[in-house]
Amino acid sequence: MRRGGTGQRVKPFDDGCAANDEFQSVLGSTTQGELIWDLLRQRVRTPEQPSDYLVRPGLSARLQGALAPGAILHLEAPSGFGKTLALSAALAESSGHPNLQWISLTSQDNDAVRLLALLTIALRAPGQQDVPAGRQRVGGMADALSLLLGETPQQTQPAPVTLVLDNVDQVVSPSAVALLEQLLAELPPWLSLALISRKALPFETHGLELGGRFTRIAGDSLELSRSETLAFFEPAIADGKLTTVAVEHLYSLTEGWLTPLALYRRELATATNERFPIQETLNVERFLRDSVFGRLTPAQQRSLAMMAELDSISDDLFAAMADDVCDRQFRPSRVVASGLPMRSVPGRGRWYRLNPLLREWLLVPGLDDREARAMVASRWFEKRDEFPEALRYALISNDVEEALRIAAEGSEALLVGQDTASLLRLQRSLPAGLFQRSPRLRIVYGWVHAIGGQFRAARALLDGLPEEDRLAMKGRIHALMAVILRGEGSVEAAIEEADLALSCGELSTQAQLVSQLIRASAMCARGRFSEARSANRIAARLAREAGDPGSEILAVYAHARIELGKGSLRHSEQLLRTALDTAMNVSNRPARVGEIRLQLNLALVLWHQGREAEADRLLVTCGRYAEQSRDLGLLLIMALRVLICRSQGRLDDAFAWIGQAERTMQSWQVDDTVYVPVLEALKANCWLALDQPDSAAMALRRLEPYRRRRCAPELIPVMPGLLDCLQVRLDLRLGHDKAAAKLLEAIRQEPFIIAGQAGEGQKGESQEGESQEGESQEGKRAPADVVLPFGLALQVRLLQVVLDYRSGRIADARNGLLTAIEEAAPEHYISPFLELREELVEPLQKVLAAPQTAAHGAFASALRHAFGLPEASQEPVAQLAEPISDREQAVLELIAQGLSNQDIADRLHISLHTVKTHARRINAKLEVRSRTQAIVRARELGLL
Repeated sequence: MRRGGTGQRVKPFDDGCAANDEFQSVLGSTTQGELIWDLLRQRVRTPEQPSDYLVRPGLSARLQGALAPGAILHLEAPSGFGKTLALSAALAESSGHPNLQWISLTSQDNDAVRLLALLTIALRAPGQQDVPAGRQRVGGMADALSLLLGETPQQTQPAPVTLVLDNVDQVVSPSAVALLEQLLAELPPWLSLALISRKALPFETHGLELGGRFTRIAGDSLELSRSETLAFFEPAIADGKLTTVAVEHLYSLTEGWLTPLALYRRELATATNERFPIQETLNVERFLRDSVFGRLTPAQQRSLAMMAELDSISDDLFAAMADDVCDRQFRPSRVVASGLPMRSVPGRGRWYRLNPLLREWLLVPGLDDREARAMVASRWFEKRDEFPEALRYALISNDVEEALRIAAEGSEALLVGQDTASLLRLQRSLPAGLFQRSPRLRIVYGWVHAIGGQFRAARALLDGLPEEDRLAMKGRIHALMAVILRGEGSVEAAIEEADLALSCGELSTQAQLVSQLIRASAMCARGRFSEARSANRIAARLAREAGDPGSEILAVYAHARIELGKGSLRHSEQLLRTALDTAMNVSNRPARVGEIRLQLNLALVLWHQGREAEADRLLVTCGRYAEQSRDLGLLLIMALRVLICRSQGRLDDAFAWIGQAERTMQSWQVDDTVYVPVLEALKANCWLALDQPDSAAMALRRLEPYRRRRCAPELIPVMPGLLDCLQVRLDLRLGHDKAAAKLLEAIRQEPFIIAGQAGEGQKGESQEGESQEGESQEGKRAPADVVLPFGLALQVRLLQVVLDYRSGRIADARNGLLTAIEEAAPEHYISPFLELREELVEPLQKVLAAPQTAAHGAFASALRHAFGLPEASQEPVAQLAEPISDREQAVLELIAQGLSNQDIADRLHISLHTVKTHARRINAKLEVRSRTQAIVRARELGLL
């Protein structure tokens, strides 16, 4: 034993004595414990995997990829996000990490000597000396670690080592933190390092990140996705203890927070009585209390409960609401830094929101004086001209007069924000007779009802206006009627009302902008894309002149809808992403509903391109906000959910979403003309997928009145064509090929006929023109830019392929399908192919097997993958001296199917002699002598 410079005794590192607990080495204590290496070795062990662990291949692959030799992985997430479970599972599934050392740190490891001893045990090979030679002071721990890390793999381990340090946030003493920082800085190439913690590391890592050696994975990557949550509860669904709708609610409430979901699943497996909500079950409550709430002081607990009273909160807003009982220093940013389940709100700077499950749990007991704090929040938002939020919290405070004042002063901002939910709540609180005394309030609430899809209610408010008020507000009334008519799907009438509104001189900038947006939307619905773009440019200019970011977002949304109608998916995606990025960088946050519509249409673009996983993530976010604000876009969000479920073969889930959409629209009192045709069309689509044409026919009979009216609602402007395509599919399924062909031609002619009616005032034109007259109709009636929307035109082409194939026109079907693939490939427009999966599988199987489709690259490969077909041969196709004609190709296809000459004659409605003539010519061109040889040779050439 020797003494340090101060006269106190210093233990040598290798004298067989233990690292003392709780900072004793750092504090210079003379009482030190024994170093029992065997006990410390017990701390190095990999956690066991539960038997019911949910396999997550995507997450495991990402974790494995981040743990290359010489690389560092940091898993940072609050308690219960499955950090330890995910990493241990990923390493267990991988063969690249055979030498795994796992240390779960505790508060005792704040002693640098103890921490270094654990690292030595983990990094040195079994049987070697546990400690380095020589005596080391506490101050020399850095040198000891450098020596340890400087040894080569041959000296220490037979293979590269993977070291996991779990619960790193337990290490807070300066000396122990310095050792960890040194470990990262001097990490040798034979060592992979994983750090697991609830909060950020206490030192900088940006240099390692820039060097490509450091990967941070946060809680949003560890959360279960929607599909994973459904798989997680699959046993409970199979046992009838949960429905898919209940699981969807669980996912929305927990946002994939793993431990509460696992505890709830265990509770379901053992419970025999009535099922409770997840936040009321005993095990989940205990977890929230002990792992989240229990680590806080009473003052901090009150601060957190106050934050739960708001949807989102900033440090400044919390400071305005805080009282003397709470911990004023425990502000939202400190909550995030402490590792609690609160996250930043994207694009709002230092704004945060609690996990919905924790928020629900905190709101159950509630705090006193909540209404007073809501009024403080309302005034705070009003000072910053954030009227939707100001109105929301004025309503929570139950001060009707204050809420009415905000609605009157900020009506224009509220309408741009489209905060339908708050305004409808306010309406229920208004004194009786107020609407009769305030014509302006009637107009405001006419907008509110129109935005929310309550068109009958909006019309009723306008019908009750006195004549003198109607004259005084003529422009606003025309603009509002344009919105109502466009929402109902009356396109030409909406254009007429918008033009009347714009002709009124007293129209406000806001009303001019809305009228131009209505014109753009209506022109787009009729395929008049050039005129739609002109109206949209005017709307965008008005929005910029007004300095209104929310209106600019709506203008970009309208532009993206035009590009989407033209089939320019990539341009539409670029517009939408640029607008979302712009919105996120605006200091004065624009309207939320504008962002919802941007996200919704981005999800629509992704769905059209077959990027369903990306679309699904967006739908989760915008669906939550659409429900909160009562945005009618929720109907399209749920419709996309149905289509995704259908394409994945989950028809039960698809019908569950239809039922949920119907219940939501009814509870919101949306007009049935808005949602009934959408939901009935989805039902017909799903019944066709289940091969139940009778049920599909019933749904289409209910849709007949809507088909006759040719309504094109704002959310789904191609609705008339889509309903017609559904009827074509049903006709084909029932064998009514002639009716299907006639209707397909009518769909192709519709935009030209409507354009002619609009331009020349023609009424009652037949939509069933003969195909040979199509060009003359187009030339007489339509402007040059009037076209069928791209997605609808593609679906019509594919339905024609199916019709040709069924009718024996094999060459026409092949050529049509190749043309459709060629048109869809540049934008990767795959959704029409997937929608017609059942009808197209056989024609696609023949066409995609041909080598020439390899030219379409990724798109053709995506089609093969979606339809379960093998990749095409890359061998070049030999050229025939004389090509096979279309009629000979049809005969060749039927020969390959094994049909006799007489059967072929009957199928193609030609004579037996003609069939034999075609067969002889086929043999001659293929240079063969028999049917069998012709089939073999044709396959070699890619003709079959």
